[in-house]
Amino acid sequence: IHIFVAKIFISFSFISKNSYGSQLGCTFFSLQPVRDTREKQVQLWKELILDYCKTQKIFVIGLEEEFPLFSNPAIERSLTHEAREAFLAALVSEGRAEWLDKGHRKCLILWHRIQDWADIILNFVKDYGLENSVTTVEEIRSGPESRGTDLQGVDRIILMRALKLLEHKGKLAIFKGTSADDEGIKFSS
Repeated sequence: IHIFVAKIFISFSFISKNSYGSQLGCTFFSLQPVRDTREKQVQLWKELILDYCKTQKIFVIGLEEEFPLFSNPAIERSLTHEAREAFLAALVSEGRAEWLDKGHRKCLILWHRIQDWADIILNFVKDYGLENSVTTVEEIRSGPESRGTDLQGVDRIILMRALKLLEHKGKLAIFKGTSADDEGIKFSS
């Protein structure tokens, strides 16, 4: 997977080798003090985080945990806690992430907005002829039909929010099971 960041071609295969920071320079890892420069830096980091999380199917970033984008041993650079929080807070302010706790230690990354996830679910239902049928939440996340789609392994919080949005719009009904794993969903046509 390749993306362009700051007019520099980056491959996510490079990230696992930690070479991207040397391509971008050490200033990429330092929160910039000049407003215009910082705004550009924040925008680049938002795009990089969303693209990386989407390609790697990452849904939660822990501020205190190791995250491949936030450090580069090859150039001995890491983002500060302040920079990490600033970049994630920028995603939160745009509705592309949500803090999962009051202390802002874990962040749910929405590389698709909830409405987009709802649309993906509806397309999935149509593509696999699931209208007027019942399935489980787990089948949507890990069933054979979901393999190779964005729904494969989707975070349960994200999936449930999208399903509840669709339920509110009258597109489906959610049935409680004996456990969270066997909650049923009946899609309407």
